[in-house]
Amino acid sequence: MNRIEGQIEERGYWGSKAEFLLAMAGNVVGLGNVWRFPYLCYRNGGGAFLIPYLVFVVTCGVPLFLLETAMGQYTQEGAITCWHHLCPLAEGIGYAGQLILLYNCMYTIILAWALFYLTFSFSSQLPWASCDNSWNTDKCLNLAERNLTLNRTMLIHSTPAATEFWERRVLSLSGGIEEIGKINWEILLCLIAMWIICYFCIWKGVKSTGKVVYFTATFPYVMLLALLIRGLTLHGALKGVVFNLYPEPARLSDPQVWMEAGTQIFFSYSVCFGTLISLGSYNQYNNNCYRDCLWLCLLNSATSLVAGFAVFSVLGFMANAQGVSIEEVAESGPGLAFIAYPQAVAMMPLPQLWAVCFFIMIILLGLDTQFVGMETIITSVMDMFPMVLRRAGRREMFVLLFCLTCFFGQLIMITEWGMYIFQLFDNYACNGACILFLSVFESLAMGWIFGAERLFDIIEDMTKSRPNYIFMLCWKYLTPLVSLVSFVYSVVETKPLTFNRWYVYPDWAHALGWLLALSSILLVPGWALGRMCSGKGTLKQVRMKIHSSITYMHHLYKAICIAFEVYI
Repeated sequence: MNRIEGQIEERGYWGSKAEFLLAMAGNVVGLGNVWRFPYLCYRNGGGAFLIPYLVFVVTCGVPLFLLETAMGQYTQEGAITCWHHLCPLAEGIGYAGQLILLYNCMYTIILAWALFYLTFSFSSQLPWASCDNSWNTDKCLNLAERNLTLNRTMLIHSTPAATEFWERRVLSLSGGIEEIGKINWEILLCLIAMWIICYFCIWKGVKSTGKVVYFTATFPYVMLLALLIRGLTLHGALKGVVFNLYPEPARLSDPQVWMEAGTQIFFSYSVCFGTLISLGSYNQYNNNCYRDCLWLCLLNSATSLVAGFAVFSVLGFMANAQGVSIEEVAESGPGLAFIAYPQAVAMMPLPQLWAVCFFIMIILLGLDTQFVGMETIITSVMDMFPMVLRRAGRREMFVLLFCLTCFFGQLIMITEWGMYIFQLFDNYACNGACILFLSVFESLAMGWIFGAERLFDIIEDMTKSRPNYIFMLCWKYLTPLVSLVSFVYSVVETKPLTFNRWYVYPDWAHALGWLLALSSILLVPGWALGRMCSGKGTLKQVRMKIHSSITYMHHLYKAICIAFEVYI
């Protein structure tokens, strides 16, 4: 349709099947596959960790992946309005998912940090590979120095050059969350650059996103393959790979292992955020989403395993070069991306080349997830107000306004207390408990109120193939039960938030963190209660539909009580 002033534009579809698959792959294959899964695997029993991982894949990951993709493809609506068509009482799930995605926009700061590292990767001397810089202290230790003999005392009483670069040059850490400090202007420029890139990736909707993903979703695999090959050729690489996967079956008795496996699946598969619903909504009605979901889930898990080889082969090399155990060099999250891996790269021949490859991979992995999350929010809002926003030029203006709002809200991240705020969001606003809570009610709403049998008929009508019966079993029983047990355990086992093992957050910071977490959780029951009280969905109208859900919740409660008795 021509862009005529005042005329409502068509919603649009993916230009091809490849665009949809690449967008989905770029969304689900992200930083968690590279910097979280390998570390969790090593810390939670090595190869034995794959058992709870696969249990959550089968009971939660794949069923919810198919559920949400089918919801979007069937309704042709975003992550909020689709619930209005399928189960109005559960529309709060859509709002909660979008709020968590909004909190997730703060992860753009990771891309800014990676871009900062990337610019320094082109220098003749990597700044995190020497102790001759203005930000270094007397305790600085250059681990990349050849013929360096290390002992435990030296490691305890010194700080690696890579750590000082990260904490004193990049973050300029203050003494705690109580001290704001000044803005890091170099990181500010990097943040501006990343938001500009994000804007132009989605400003035209699926027309621009569908073209961008041809590069952003595929090139990280080129970088990952190059890093994997290089890592496996390093001395000590085999030691790192074996260490990562060596099975410890005794760890399977620890509930924390199962909890971390479940959390990894929910984040890695991007379920309950609404992104799968929005991406699926741009499919043609007769697209075979059943087959697509199975292949995408396989790709996601396979990428995690390959990333584990790439990461721990390099960590094995670094441990061997320093003469220490791998436990002393293994990190996850920002610690892996900005301390451990750069430090290992500095010890390789041609360190600049491998640093560039690594940080390009980190930027592209994070960029894909970031702009797809933004596109999900934009799609959801535009589907709520199509008469206002789906007109010529208004989408571009709305996307610009959204990006500017997120950018200004993120300025606190580039101050000296930025990392403390980042951790607060990461551990509360975007934590696994919030996603697990949404999973419980999403599977209950679709499995019992909307009807799993009805959803099966819809998928069969769209794909001309009926899903395996195990999906119905998961939607109605296994997924809500597993998610609820995991949610309760995660809340009960919550520990005080710390930073760098020495800084303990004050009580008011924990209160703020719980407020952020509850802001999304309470939207689900709050919306349902508000809708019933407003008369749009009276108890009389929904009585028959929610009776089975109430009965099932009673059975879930009994199961939780039994689980706690066993745990105690």
